Amino acid sequence: MTSRGAGTAFSRKNYRLTTEPEKSKVTGIVNSRLLNDYLHRVFTSADGNQPAAAYRKHLTFQNLQEHLERLLAEENGSEDSRDQVAEGRLGPSTVVLDHTSGFEGLLLVDDDLLGVIGHSNFGSIRATTCVYKGKWIYEVLISSQGLMQIGWCTLNCRFNQEEGVGDTPDSYAYDGNRVRKWNVTTTNYGKSWAAGDIVSCLIDLDEGTIAFCLNGISLGTAFDNITRGAGMAYFPAISLSFKESVAFNFGSRPLRYPVEGYRPLQDPPVADLLKARKLLGYLKNVIHIGIDVTEGKLVEKDTSMWQLQGEPTVLITLAHIFNYFSPLMCKVYLVEDVLMTFLLSILERGGAVEAHPLIQQLLDLMWLLMEEYEVHECLKQLLMSLLRAYRFSPIIPDLGLQIHYLRLTIAVLKHEKSRKYLLSNVLFDVLRSVVFFYIKSPLRVEEAGLQELIPTTWWPNRFTKEGKESKEVKEESAEERLRRRGYERGCQRLKKRIEVVEGLQVQILKLLLNNKDRGGGEASRYIFLNKFRKFLQENASNRGNLTVLCPPEYMVCFLHRLIAALRYFWDGHKAKSPAALSSEEAYVPPQLFYNGKVDYFDLQRLGGLLSHLKKTLKDDLAAKANILIDPAELQAVTMDDLDEDEESATSAAQSQRPSAALAIGGALARPAWLSSPTLGRANRFLSTAAVSLMNPRRPLGALEKIKVLTLRVEQRTREDIEGTHGNEGLLLGRPPEEPDQPITENSLLEILDGIVMMYNLSVHQQLGKMVGVSDDVNEYAMALKDTEEKISRCPKRRRDIHEELLKSQKVFSEKLNHLSRRLAWINVTIYSKEKMQDIYWLLRVCIRTIEHGDRTGSLFAFMPEFYLSVAMNSYSALKNYFSPVNSMEELPGYEETLMRLAAILAKHFADSRIVGTDIRDSLMQALASYVCYPHSLRAVERIPEEQRISMMKNLLAPYEQRPWAQTNWILVRLWRGCGFGYRYTRLPHLLKTKPEDASLPSLQKPCPSTLLQQHMADLLRGDRELAPSFLNSVLNQLNWAFSEFIGMIQEIQQAAERLERNFVDSRQLKVCATCFDLSVSLLRVLEMTVTLAPEIFLDWTRPSSELLLRRLAQLLNQVLNRVTAERNLFDRVVNLRLPGLESVDHYPILVAVTGILVRLLVDTDVQGTERATAVLLADPCFQLRSIQYLLGHAEPSALAAAAPATDKRHFSLHTYTEYISTEELAKVEKMLNHLSEEFKQAAATTLPTSEEDLCPICYAHPISAIFRPCSHKSCKACINQHLMNNKDCFFCKATITGVDDFTKPASS
Repeated sequence: MTSRGAGTAFSRKNYRLTTEPEKSKVTGIVNSRLLNDYLHRVFTSADGNQPAAAYRKHLTFQNLQEHLERLLAEENGSEDSRDQVAEGRLGPSTVVLDHTSGFEGLLLVDDDLLGVIGHSNFGSIRATTCVYKGKWIYEVLISSQGLMQIGWCTLNCRFNQEEGVGDTPDSYAYDGNRVRKWNVTTTNYGKSWAAGDIVSCLIDLDEGTIAFCLNGISLGTAFDNITRGAGMAYFPAISLSFKESVAFNFGSRPLRYPVEGYRPLQDPPVADLLKARKLLGYLKNVIHIGIDVTEGKLVEKDTSMWQLQGEPTVLITLAHIFNYFSPLMCKVYLVEDVLMTFLLSILERGGAVEAHPLIQQLLDLMWLLMEEYEVHECLKQLLMSLLRAYRFSPIIPDLGLQIHYLRLTIAVLKHEKSRKYLLSNVLFDVLRSVVFFYIKSPLRVEEAGLQELIPTTWWPNRFTKEGKESKEVKEESAEERLRRRGYERGCQRLKKRIEVVEGLQVQILKLLLNNKDRGGGEASRYIFLNKFRKFLQENASNRGNLTVLCPPEYMVCFLHRLIAALRYFWDGHKAKSPAALSSEEAYVPPQLFYNGKVDYFDLQRLGGLLSHLKKTLKDDLAAKANILIDPAELQAVTMDDLDEDEESATSAAQSQRPSAALAIGGALARPAWLSSPTLGRANRFLSTAAVSLMNPRRPLGALEKIKVLTLRVEQRTREDIEGTHGNEGLLLGRPPEEPDQPITENSLLEILDGIVMMYNLSVHQQLGKMVGVSDDVNEYAMALKDTEEKISRCPKRRRDIHEELLKSQKVFSEKLNHLSRRLAWINVTIYSKEKMQDIYWLLRVCIRTIEHGDRTGSLFAFMPEFYLSVAMNSYSALKNYFSPVNSMEELPGYEETLMRLAAILAKHFADSRIVGTDIRDSLMQALASYVCYPHSLRAVERIPEEQRISMMKNLLAPYEQRPWAQTNWILVRLWRGCGFGYRYTRLPHLLKTKPEDASLPSLQKPCPSTLLQQHMADLLRGDRELAPSFLNSVLNQLNWAFSEFIGMIQEIQQAAERLERNFVDSRQLKVCATCFDLSVSLLRVLEMTVTLAPEIFLDWTRPSSELLLRRLAQLLNQVLNRVTAERNLFDRVVNLRLPGLESVDHYPILVAVTGILVRLLVDTDVQGTERATAVLLADPCFQLRSIQYLLGHAEPSALAAAAPATDKRHFSLHTYTEYISTEELAKVEKMLNHLSEEFKQAAATTLPTSEEDLCPICYAHPISAIFRPCSHKSCKACINQHLMNNKDCFFCKATITGVDDFTKPASS
């Protein structure tokens, strides 16, 4: 059309329609009489009455335009007054947030100036329009439920980073986070809000009151007698803390919850609204009325099955309607109020979406009869309105509202052309479309109707006061059984309703993953794939920028729906290609990690940076995968280059997006670097400290340099991904170890890879977070149980106590009723059996991917680290988060999966191909956790013997130059349950205290592995170099850890004795306790070694055994002397009982030392006992008193000195009969008797030694060795220990070539 309303020449588009063959006879416009009747039936007057045929004007297409303009002009005159400035309001007619002067602090404001995100401590902003008379309303869409104060303020209110709306006179606010109202002072008011709620703010300046509504339900009058009069006008305003976000609706869109008598701050477009409704009525008439050409009459048609079948009369009529209707459909208010309402009404008749083809026909009409930029803007606004309606609809029992909006979304996306446009330009670019896959959790279960859905509440009573699971399983009473079954039935009803929503969400993804719609460009799946990759990049590359990240609760739901859709297409492909793998066998082939077809952004690879791997492994890539690296790619990139790239990336984003926006009608597209609080993007950064940041947008210009690391996925086509004949697409560079077997469609492999990345980004973190509700239920259940016990014991005469206890019981019961219903919702949406199976499937995918990657040898280094992280984290989630609702043991193939994961941990925790310290630590921690639980430990024992021995060898590598604490912990766990007095779960002195978390690996019952102990013994015996290097490193670390511990407790004691300071730094206490725990665990590893392979210390034909025994004796004596001295430093610090030093006690360290001594002096042959005794007694630090201390035998002098303090209890192993067996105590008695005898004999036979005959290094042993060639002398122990690390002489620094025995010649 050359211009709107100027003649009948339709030149805007060529309206050629494809008609069915049988309809080809309909070629012309109907006769004038029939046309006249038809046009009068379609274009009725405002009152709906048609004049009699004799009095009405004859209508043709020549005068239809004039007739239509006259109809649309009716009643507009009476509406003109509404467009004038309303009385009682000052400011622009279009109300937005005042981003020029009306704010305080740092804020991010959405592009439409209606959404805001807090970016400082407590930022405030007001609107551009104020009111001084009348009744007014505006709505706030709550996107996060944190600290915010929403309400009204005057121009004179001055805010800062501590005081916001409601904290000053003449400002009034409601805070749903703390459930209070604010006006200088604060009182309780309203209900708590949640993300997805809508707050209505009402002000009545005639009566002087302010009120608020939550989701349309009035919270009552909050303030009355507000200040009015000359100069008093109120602005909508908000103050919000960091990361909190909202969106305002001042009237630019229809209010969700209008209140009678109150006007929105921004007037609705009344004239346009009337026009749009009239035109929609005419459109409905066209759909209702059909022309029977053969009979020459008009007929009523079934609107649900209406189709445009190439009838020129109907087409030209529709073109006239759309000539006026199209420009109106670019306005958000009209799209939401008119178009969306009409489309929803079509679906209200029920039935499947497919049963309503009318929506598809209407979308065809829009693409046919509207300008391209108009249809683009209309679809964008329609989807934004749908998304907003879905997100901010309250939860009702049947989830009817959510289902309603999802059904319309599906209907729109079923239209191929609309779907491709929305995918290409809207869904991930402008909208946070992941919202469509989220089911929000109701914070207020009463409003969500969960009381009706789950009338009976129940919670488990399986916990003791200490927080541990009760050992004795109590019989469930009949009443409890009925309650539990009623609760489970309610949960099942809820699950069925939620499954309906989840099914619709999966349908949306199936439409987006359609790869058969190749008409007019790329199939939907390949557009989705490129957008999905950019979405992942945005979330992976901005971990610190919380405004960009997709909230983790959305990610969880998106992950499960994507898995469902992916497996549907995967198994569909398998049905067509039987040679391909089923989704149960899915994995990501290793070539995706190194062939460059999939961009992993800057994510860390197992072998380090990608640029480094390309340099070091380029020959392997060429030989194994036939991939040649371009030499230009191998040039080093300096940090300066990267900085320049960062700047150019920003400028490119600013220049590239607006230029692309010209294609959609000149409306500037929002940049992709920031997500808005609600739907779109924010691009204005407001700061009171830096007003210069509020510059206008950069002018459109030529595209600038794009950052090297920016994704280039937009250029990828179906051929690039799936491949064609002779082109393998994503699977380029198959290594020889990878089977030549089709897996599935390549595009599905990339989606699978993205799913694994999504889990790593934030899903696992969210799964752990939501367990908190279950923990709250357990805590309240224990509190209720405790209160009921107190009520039963309360004396009847104490009525006051009884009443207080009854009040507490009521509070706990109400809280449990609320939490148990909320927990039911969370268990259905997050922790259901189906969700558990999804995570289990993901775990198996990761295991298979790692196994395939491992076979490629050096190319395994290209695998991204997140595959190993997801394998470990998904197993942890299955074990810790999904129980006790669902048990992991019930999953198919559970035992085999456990064993395969154990093999991965055992092999890769010391894999030289993995260089990242974080991932190596994670693997070590996962293995340490694995060996703490019987089930997973047995899985480790089931892996092939060769792998088990290799794992033990890696664990026994010297402790220097690597993180050894976790390695030591693993060895200790393999031994726990076998050592002397080492069968405890918790230390004896801590039994009366409640553990912070009873499920911690360290609090699991002992489950030693004799099989792995045997492997350790064989390795230590068989490898003569391994044992000395390992044990020397253990002894070195023990010396360091215990020395650090003693140094720290000296500082702690000094600090505790100071009068002016009564506290000790908690970090210092924590480090001190850690050093003590390390010392104990190192002693246990030494006990394990002495028990499994005593010959390493006692068989002196081995080169280092005597030296090792001497070093061991020296350290044991040091430990005993420090810990057992009467009234010593250790005693004093233990008696302080400082928080943080709970684990520091006599028992753990003394029984560990006792275990080593008993093994050396009692549980060995005669020769071994003699050698051990001689070495122990020869050590100058040996004190028999320390051994006597173990059994509570104090020296006579000490007893005399301690006589007055008769109440002090001495340490004695005899007091720990529950932890130490009678047989073990008998061995200690035997050891004490043996040492006492030997000590007496040694004292009687020892001749005094002159000082010059003593070793000049230690002054403890006589000289027994002479060095070659320098002839300097020392004892054997000193020189042997020195030569392990250094070959230079102590004295002259000459290189020692040999050591000979030295015997002092007899004096003449």
